Amino acid sequence: MTDKNQLGIQYMQEGKFEEAAKTFSEAIEDNPKDPIVYVNFGNLLAAVSEMDRALKFYERAIELDEETATAYYGAGNIYFNAEQLEQAKHYFDLAIKKGLDSSDAYFMLGLTLFHMEEIRFAMPYLQRAVELNEHDVEAKFQYGLCLAQLEMVDEAIAEFLKVVNQEPEHADAFYNLGVAYAMKDDKDKAIEMLDEALNVQPDHVMAVNAKQVLSTLEH
Repeated sequence: MTDKNQLGIQYMQEGKFEEAAKTFSEAIEDNPKDPIVYVNFGNLLAAVSEMDRALKFYERAIELDEETATAYYGAGNIYFNAEQLEQAKHYFDLAIKKGLDSSDAYFMLGLTLFHMEEIRFAMPYLQRAVELNEHDVEAKFQYGLCLAQLEMVDEAIAEFLKVVNQEPEHADAFYNLGVAYAMKDDKDKAIEMLDEALNVQPDHVMAVNAKQVLSTLEH
């Protein structure tokens, strides 16, 4: 059974979705009480945008074993993508409580709370995501946004600088650096960062507007 489960995951990773579906179906026939196979089938269905069916497989996994943390995480992603943020928050929170100590789980819960404008609650989860995976540029960026929203400007600048060091083409990070330096009344540095954003993405509307405002203030 385990071999079929692993084989199904391998097919998924190779983009062979039909073979993966067939293999997971066989794995379920062999062992219909194994929740992990239902989670994997759910992940496959989510990958091909069959969200309602995916959710049913995650729910089935939870019915079989309510400690299946990855099933809650999968369901959370479905609800997040459907912009049902309260439900997403509920399931991501349960995934972590059931033992899913992964940067992705903390990131998605933090991101959900951020979108719900519960910034202060989002911050520790995004911080934890960064701690668990220091290579995750998007987690660092969202954590920086959180810090900026909470007016922790120096800390936000530190995170955005890490982002642009890792990903020099990250226009939004340069834009937010520009805003952060403007908040510190360092107009020269702010304009320098906005110029960097526009070098990367010349049509970055917010950077264009921010630069115009700062240029006006100088005269």
